[in-house]
Amino acid sequence: MLFILKKFIGGLLLPLPLLLIIIGFSTLLLWLARWQKTAKTLLSVSWLLLVIFSLQPSADKLLIPFEQHYQTYNDDNPVEYIIVLGGQYTYNPEWAPSSNLGSNSLARVVEGIRQYRKQPNTKLVFTGGKAHNNSVSSAQVAANVAISLGVPEQSIIKIEDVYDTQQEANAIHHLVDKKPFLLVTSASHLPRAMKFFQQQNMMPIAVPANQLAIQTALNPWEKAIPNAHYLLHSQTAFYEALGTLWQYIIY
Repeated sequence: MLFILKKFIGGLLLPLPLLLIIIGFSTLLLWLARWQKTAKTLLSVSWLLLVIFSLQPSADKLLIPFEQHYQTYNDDNPVEYIIVLGGQYTYNPEWAPSSNLGSNSLARVVEGIRQYRKQPNTKLVFTGGKAHNNSVSSAQVAANVAISLGVPEQSIIKIEDVYDTQQEANAIHHLVDKKPFLLVTSASHLPRAMKFFQQQNMMPIAVPANQLAIQTALNPWEKAIPNAHYLLHSQTAFYEALGTLWQYIIY
């Protein structure tokens, strides 16, 4: 219940739902004569913030601090386990396996497979439980993708019945103990994840995937026109900021 409540409240505090709530409340105030000035102020501020959060320069400036902690991992120091943390997914058996993973999850799985190709004697570990009303776990869907891309089933370990990073760290601790391992997750999520695993006195090696913040050249119009793609970057930054705050307070 706490997990669902945390996700629900956290979701409402992300830029798009929060601004839509403010806009809706402001629209209601417009119908009340005494609150006209307040309503106009809230609407104007909400519109401005929505534009700012949808522009590439500002959105990626918010996201860069979360993604810059770890560089792409290209070493081949021997390990026994490659841990790929779960993320967004669905399950439709009629779809191509990769279509069942959200973009963040797919990028993690692909990076995990890339690392596995360099060390094919390792175990590729996927984590993640079943979403609400879903008969298949996140770990199983990720494993399906890996198998479809040529990873032998016997090289895969699935850790199910875990629903957040803290639970994943607890479960992995029983598997790897004190041995170093590769920890694959989204670049923005990696600082929080590393802290959870290090708190268990484990030895994770950071492997970032799904880098989003653009620091290379772009066409001028891509920087100047609001885009839902960049609003997602802002949302990711807000999500990690809220997660970091929650981690600091609770753990």
